[in-house]
Amino acid sequence: MTVDTLPTDAGTTGTTSAARPPAGASAHALTGKRRIAFASFVDENYLPGFLALLRSLALSNPKLCEDFLVFHDGLRPSSVARIRALHPRVELRRVDAARYDSYAKGDQDNYLVRKAYFILDVFRVRDYDTVITLDTDMVVLGDLGELLKLREGLAAVPQFFYGRHKLNSGLLVIQRPYLTDAFCARLDATGRSGDYELDKHDQGILNAVLDGDFLQLDSRFNFVKRRLSGDLPVPEETVILHFTGRHKPWLGGEAGYGQAEERWHAFEMSDAEFHAAYLARSGSAHHDLLVHYGTPHVRRTGDVDTARRVALAHIGAGEFQEAVDILGSVRIPVDSAWPHEVYGHALMSVSRYAEAQAQLLLAAAAPNRAATAFARLAQIAWIHGDDTAAHAYAVDGLSVDPTHRANRLMRLRTGGAAGDGAPERREGSPDEQLAHVAFYMPQQGNAGDKLLPESVRLTFGPDTGPRRWHSVHAHRLFDDAALEGVNARRGLVIGGGGLFIPDTAPNGNSAWQWNVPDENLNRIDVPIMVYAVGFNAFDGQSYRRERFDSSLRQLVERASFFGLRNHGSIEKVRALLPAELHDKVRFQPCPTTVTRQLVEGWTDPAEREETILVNAAYDRAGLRFGHDYAHFLAEMAKAVRALGDHAEVQCVAHSLDDEKIAFDLRREHGISLPVIPMYDFGNDAIRDTYARTKLVIGMRGHAGMIPFGCGTPIISLISHPKMAYFLSDIERPEWGVSVHEKDLGAVLTERAAGLLADHAQSVADVHGRQRELWKITEANAADLRVILGSPVR
Repeated sequence: MTVDTLPTDAGTTGTTSAARPPAGASAHALTGKRRIAFASFVDENYLPGFLALLRSLALSNPKLCEDFLVFHDGLRPSSVARIRALHPRVELRRVDAARYDSYAKGDQDNYLVRKAYFILDVFRVRDYDTVITLDTDMVVLGDLGELLKLREGLAAVPQFFYGRHKLNSGLLVIQRPYLTDAFCARLDATGRSGDYELDKHDQGILNAVLDGDFLQLDSRFNFVKRRLSGDLPVPEETVILHFTGRHKPWLGGEAGYGQAEERWHAFEMSDAEFHAAYLARSGSAHHDLLVHYGTPHVRRTGDVDTARRVALAHIGAGEFQEAVDILGSVRIPVDSAWPHEVYGHALMSVSRYAEAQAQLLLAAAAPNRAATAFARLAQIAWIHGDDTAAHAYAVDGLSVDPTHRANRLMRLRTGGAAGDGAPERREGSPDEQLAHVAFYMPQQGNAGDKLLPESVRLTFGPDTGPRRWHSVHAHRLFDDAALEGVNARRGLVIGGGGLFIPDTAPNGNSAWQWNVPDENLNRIDVPIMVYAVGFNAFDGQSYRRERFDSSLRQLVERASFFGLRNHGSIEKVRALLPAELHDKVRFQPCPTTVTRQLVEGWTDPAEREETILVNAAYDRAGLRFGHDYAHFLAEMAKAVRALGDHAEVQCVAHSLDDEKIAFDLRREHGISLPVIPMYDFGNDAIRDTYARTKLVIGMRGHAGMIPFGCGTPIISLISHPKMAYFLSDIERPEWGVSVHEKDLGAVLTERAAGLLADHAQSVADVHGRQRELWKITEANAADLRVILGSPVR
């Protein structure tokens, strides 16, 4: 039943009884993404050692930047400032030494004793899944990646004492099961009993509790200085060098350890020298470190290449104004093409289009940057509705590099090829049409986004073509001509899809996907219906809050209907709005989830293929997987092998990048999967493929919602909060598994086998859940009929 055929007395609340995500649930709690932190105990005497440790950590692991917990019992403000200058993600935590007075042994003023008590405070950490302790008399010389991939137990380098192993001091890798009240109670009980020894060689209370039961690491992760007596060289494979003993390098050192102490002194430098050393390293760098060290370096030196690198880091994180600011602060030589290109990219991302065009034209003069510069010039022209200029720029780019994908797609888009996402030919009379702002996907674009505009239109009636609809591409500038076109129609529909996301088609007019200036938004004089839009920020992403919040508030104020596609998005959006607007935000499920109800003549397949379709997503892979991609891939290999006993497992790619899982499984685990290139499919083929399979295991939102809407059982691989939001709305959280799940392969296999064991019942369950979403869609459709004042058809 569509908008036109609903009875006029249908319910109008737009609410649901489905379970909702816990109020205020954090993104990482929903995705299961592991939170990792380093931790050290620091006092004024050991501060020089800690500063060297921080420098060594950044220089030896330039792509690594996790939170660093600094435990202390009193640091001067100037010392805190020196620490913060060396690490962008420092959190200070004060140690309450009085807590341990009841079982303290020895002098509380002794650093070694206080450091031992710090270990007890580390186990009181509750907001991280993995904590790695480092002593302030250590320097990091090698890659710590192996430690960050550890997921079980409590790990340390062992030392042998009187016939048994104890853990060595300094490095601990502590997992969540030990960061609990129960384990702390065991530590406290042992401390108060006095049944332990506390000295400079071990962790005392902790060793007494563990009694040798810990994961033993190789000595290269805590290589003690004493092993180098006689001025031996530091072994090449050493990852962490530990200057145990009383004679610390910053206090003059100790005879017989010259080569070891040279390694420490290599990290004794000024901030300016350290910044320059970090920036001189080849290879990729972590965004936070590059920005933290590169920004003061640029201020100090005016170095254009560093400004370009920092700006690229900002752009990669969606910090477009920051990218503009840093490149605008330096003088870029006319013949420095790459900085001009990056500056142009940043400027166009904040809608300073004329300035961006000037920068990109300078970049286009250099053969090695011309293709990308022409592609961005083509994009600017297309944004402004000038397809002729966009086409010409794309052709210019292809003349430089015939393989350049962005230019090839723009040439097709502006050449009028069918299905390229260009505005449709207008055949209907304006007073019979609805305007529709959406992301119209070009060729080889994301299959889910390709299907969405048609799915939204089906909710308003079976005619989804230009007779009834006037297309407005969300990414094109909503200028006066676009405004005039919309105001000539019966109403404006905006959606669906995750349009509230900061870094897809960035612009300075709204800070979300619709490129609409405030003044033109407020001049729309037909009903505005926001339909099934999602708040799509990843765990770790942020919006340009002031611009986004203002645009969002004005949109809600102007909207006659404001429906978001899950309750998680509703909670996020309401938190950004004044209280008086909260009630305007309602639940409208994504129309892809009710496909069986919308497509005229839909029939469920009489038989299904013996296949299981697997989808993985790789956009913003760092935000999706963190340090767990190798773990995810290995666990997926286990699941694919096991599920092969139930049906043929195939890879379904919504976009080209989604094929990576097939490549990686073959390269790393010897598993070959057939690949279904859904990015090349039309809408009917997308629906048909998902309707005929037995099960879909998908990471993209619409690799769950589309098959669900076609009546197919699903399991979601959760790497984004929206997956958890959807499963909560349909009251089936068990249909989701975090990509970070320790036993992902086994859990996924068990749940998939359960759905396949009684497939008919699983399909019936999907149908039942879908009916609940359809009731809400029907109720909202009745309200839309009232808003429009007459039937759509």
